[in-house]
Amino acid sequence: MSRTNFDTLLEAGCHFGHLKRKWNPAMAPYIFMERNGIHIIDLHKTVGKIDEAAEAMKQIAKSGKKILFVATKKQAKQCVADKATAVGMPYVIERWPGGMLTNFPTIRKAVKKMANIDKQISDGTFANLSKREVLQISRQRAKLEKNLGSIADLTRLPAALFVVDVLKEQIAVREANRLGIPVFAIVDTNSNPDNIDFVIPANDDASKSIEVILDACCAAINEGLEERKVEKADSDAASEQEDQPVKRSRRRTRDVAADEEAETEAPAEVEEAPAAEDAE
Repeated sequence: MSRTNFDTLLEAGCHFGHLKRKWNPAMAPYIFMERNGIHIIDLHKTVGKIDEAAEAMKQIAKSGKKILFVATKKQAKQCVADKATAVGMPYVIERWPGGMLTNFPTIRKAVKKMANIDKQISDGTFANLSKREVLQISRQRAKLEKNLGSIADLTRLPAALFVVDVLKEQIAVREANRLGIPVFAIVDTNSNPDNIDFVIPANDDASKSIEVILDACCAAINEGLEERKVEKADSDAASEQEDQPVKRSRRRTRDVAADEEAETEAPAEVEEAPAAEDAE
């Protein structure tokens, strides 16, 4: 069953591309027609591409890996933040920190610095600092939180990127390509789809269009996470059942050993009884 349909995408305005003079010829396979100087995207292909991308994202989530959502444009910020938070995935909605993927250890140091500041606040170290130092550190903490707070739990490189507007986020796409990280992206008619592993041709400027596509993809991620939980529960139950026969066999071994001891001690008592009678 398809995760979305033609009518839903049509109502959301996913079919509206850019002006003809702004188009990228590489997007020609996904363009249905031109109307009033604007390219119209073929939504039948969009539906298929959404299903393909959603299935791949589901498998990534099922394997326990992270997908990093990237959207710094105003129309997509809040939507991406809400959807990614709902499925427990990291996201970047402020300026993309250059080298975030290619120089990941440095980014992790900045995140740890934020954690150290929190530790100082909790253990009372701030009480020994001057007001000026406290103000400087607080401002630094707020800046780190704004730029890196959403990736604080990202302890290793993400397994994939989901990008809204590859033209605006070309640095993130370039870093992912360099490291071989697959890229899922909403690609409009003015963008180049060649460096994108999973192209979703659609309008990347309308918030409703972005929301509809994110709904389908995040629903697939949630399915993957639920299946992972079920499989883990089943494996735990199976391991417990395997342990039970071992415990029973150990118990039986102890019972047999106890019986053997009892049998070896019993004749000694019988032999001692006549000796007592002779003494009388």
